[in-house]
Amino acid sequence: MLYFYDKSIVQHMQEQFPRYKENFPIWAQQSNGMIQFTIWTELAGLGIGANIQHYNPVIDKAVQELFNIPENYVLVAQMPFGGIVAEREAKAEEDISKRVRFIK
Repeated sequence: MLYFYDKSIVQHMQEQFPRYKENFPIWAQQSNGMIQFTIWTELAGLGIGANIQHYNPVIDKAVQELFNIPENYVLVAQMPFGGIVAEREAKAEEDISKRVRFIK
């Protein structure tokens, strides 16, 4: 699965709302990440394995040519998916307070 955003839509929104111009590329990435997470979660619920890859920009031109992707589409990530051959190894747990700060 390939994930893109349309750069022309981002540019249109930047023109339409100039005060937020710098935020639209960030929001496009964040929205794309939410879609990736949602699809990955759904695949996992179906017992389908997946992972996220970021080979950009190395593969951008080849993907664009192979799949006839418009030039205004920006490739964000790739998600290979399929059968689960083996369960993943458990990661060592880290104290969450080292990475997340709660402000009251």
